[in-house]
Amino acid sequence: MSRNLLIGFGTETGNSELLAMDADRIASSHGIETRCACLDEVQVDDIKQHEYLLIICSTWGDGEQPDNAQDLYDSVQEIGDTELNGTHFAVLALGDTAFDLFCEAGIQWDQVLEQKGSSRFNERLDCDTDYEDDAEEWLDIVLSKIASATHA
Repeated sequence: MSRNLLIGFGTETGNSELLAMDADRIASSHGIETRCACLDEVQVDDIKQHEYLLIICSTWGDGEQPDNAQDLYDSVQEIGDTELNGTHFAVLALGDTAFDLFCEAGIQWDQVLEQKGSSRFNERLDCDTDYEDDAEEWLDIVLSKIASATHA
């Protein structure tokens, strides 16, 4: 496993992708080696090959994963409970408080990654439709933590 960061995004409207691109830029400025990819381009083995995982995921419909996140989410659910040991994760969830299941997709990612043995290195941030400032501040904090750990 290399000491680097996988930034995975799940999106229907592009907001998570834009935040992932921001995260990639910020990480690079900290000297962190990154891979930024849509979750439909990521396999479970890709997660295992990275020490850090940052999931940026919107909730779609009635608390559902975006179409491009569903397959990987299902695959992660099927692995053993210790298969992600040694990895560390953080989740940035996007949603809309007008819906009952606010940020449900991000909540599901947060729960399944922990269940499968990954260690949460920062608390999940649940963002409403006016998310830009909170998300950018959270990304700065998370990526600074990773930079400190990887350059130690």
